[in-house]
Amino acid sequence: MAFVSIYTVGRLHHPYDHPASRKFFETGYEVMRQASKTGQIIEEFSPFGVPIPEEAAKGDGFPVLTLTVWKSLQALYRFTYSGHHRQAMRNRSKWMEPYQEKHLSYVVWWTDKVKDVSWQEAFNRYNYYIKNGPTSFAFDFKQAFDEKGERCEVK
Repeated sequence: MAFVSIYTVGRLHHPYDHPASRKFFETGYEVMRQASKTGQIIEEFSPFGVPIPEEAAKGDGFPVLTLTVWKSLQALYRFTYSGHHRQAMRNRSKWMEPYQEKHLSYVVWWTDKVKDVSWQEAFNRYNYYIKNGPTSFAFDFKQAFDEKGERCEVK
């Protein structure tokens, strides 16, 4: 059985301890609580102590990274565009810098083993996507691939 991983990267407008940033983290906590209630998230990796990659270090804001593993691409997609997460995405501009041209905010990939997922793997997949575009190795929801490496549509 294959699992799907997602790495996200963004930049906060304000320092981590600013009231607006604290609201972002409070909302993030609620989002992750809702994710765990779905029974579809398998792993959430802590970003604390992770060296900030070059793509996240660029810009004026304060980097925010996430890395999670899910049971299926459909479950991840449904969660992303519903509930607390959907509302958080609507409020994104309150907390996060706008994306610069050609900035990718996330990358998705398949893995056979959760233990193979790591921050370094996430950074590698992200950089691969930036250089090569979407393939079965690293993709997004708009140009997705199933676990067999075939293009698929996610709804």
